[in-house]
Amino acid sequence: MHSVVVSVGKANVSAEDVLAVARGGARVEPAADALAEMAASRARIDALAAEPRPVYGVSTGFGALAVRHISPELRAQLQRSLVRSHAAGMGAPVEREVVRALMFLRLKTLASGRTGVRPLVAETMAALLNAGITPVVHEYGSLGCSGDLAPLSHCALVLMGEGEAYGPDGTVRPAAELLAEAGITPVALHEKEGLALINGTDGMLGMLVMACADLARLFTTADITAAMSMEALLGTEKVLAPDLHAIRPHPGQATSAANMLAVLAGSGLTGHHQDDAPRVQDAYSLRCAPQVAGAGRDTLAHARLVADRELASAVDNPVVLPDGRVESNGNFHGAPVAYVLDFLAIAAADLGSIAERRTDRLLDRNRSHGLPPFLADDPGVDSGLMIAQYTQAALVSENKRLAVPASVDSIPSSAMQEDHVSMGWSAARKLRTAVDNLGRVLAVELTAAARALEIRRAAYTSRDTDPLAPATSAALAAARAAGVGGVGPDRFLAPDLAAAADLVASGALVEAVEAVTGPLG
Repeated sequence: MHSVVVSVGKANVSAEDVLAVARGGARVEPAADALAEMAASRARIDALAAEPRPVYGVSTGFGALAVRHISPELRAQLQRSLVRSHAAGMGAPVEREVVRALMFLRLKTLASGRTGVRPLVAETMAALLNAGITPVVHEYGSLGCSGDLAPLSHCALVLMGEGEAYGPDGTVRPAAELLAEAGITPVALHEKEGLALINGTDGMLGMLVMACADLARLFTTADITAAMSMEALLGTEKVLAPDLHAIRPHPGQATSAANMLAVLAGSGLTGHHQDDAPRVQDAYSLRCAPQVAGAGRDTLAHARLVADRELASAVDNPVVLPDGRVESNGNFHGAPVAYVLDFLAIAAADLGSIAERRTDRLLDRNRSHGLPPFLADDPGVDSGLMIAQYTQAALVSENKRLAVPASVDSIPSSAMQEDHVSMGWSAARKLRTAVDNLGRVLAVELTAAARALEIRRAAYTSRDTDPLAPATSAALAAARAAGVGGVGPDRFLAPDLAAAADLVASGALVEAVEAVTGPLG
């Protein structure tokens, strides 16, 4: 059993709660206040179900079929049929952490008491999470409107004891077997419960929360690698002065500049390019690094604001309002989430683009201010990091394609009843790829900057002092300890790049630098 427990009550859950459940395997417990609220709203649904007038989602069909009134003896079948027919995903299975986030966020909305489902449904969903049973959810099937329908339906199907799921050991098996082994009784859905299980933005929101966490680490990583490149290229840190950034008061820009300045503190290399090769100013990829990374940080801040608002939401249709009214609505439309998912993909693409330009500068003898071509040990015999930059460029190019917004590409569905959709799930899926690519792009810059700093250190005329800033020296040491090789004859390079990517993804590079600088922004 996992020692961390996340209680899901009437109060909002946090992004940290989502990460703890999705990535950390935390246990989930519906709180007593949530169960009481659910029971009260369920009583209202039961009352409506007994009335002769049709109520959407309770005693009617769905979507374009909402015109049919369903008699009481067919309503259980209606809910089962809804889930079975909507579990129509295709493509590769999505990641376990995405499915756990999706399930937890749906549980959060059920616990709000606004959906009208029985407490039993929420308790069973929590039991699935705690048992390590993860439904198989496929890549395609959500248009990001009327909820992440197919992904959520695959989860609801497992709740019913049908379909397939990963067991705690990661093996895909029939859901009925896994539930039986865990001692979980499948849920027989009552009125409205099938609809309530599938009508939310939970998949795209879960991926947004995780992307925000990953990008926060990568923006700090980018400040570190940019500082390393600036030092290796003998750039000037004067452009990082706080008063320069105060006159253009974008908060992210000030944070990135402060981070770079902290990483470069004590360097014997920065600011000395006038000594032997006069330059009026550094190239944009160095001089404007805080402006680009800072704009991304501000975009991230806005995305987190949207995520927090969505975490505070109860997304379903219809909803049970506090005064007992049951009303149809359009809150399931994923536009708010889809827009920021697309915006983050743009920021990730641009951050990778400027990092690649710094890497290229490190490898070009005409612009590197004394570094060997491609940082090779014996240029001509050795190619150095020439093709590492090719790989980086390929990743940057892909991220530019992934930056094309999904949220502008509405496509009508359900016989034109659902005639404008958000494509938020698609925006989230491509953002996950873009974030992974960005980590690899920064890993290549780290590899090049570390090798360049090693060359500068070896060529330093004074052997009494280390020319590198203490923080960049710590970054270099962390890279070498992680298996990122240094200067020397050409070798099989892919393992070095993989080690650098792992160092970036784990957050260990940031930790190594912060051990010197203290916490970075």
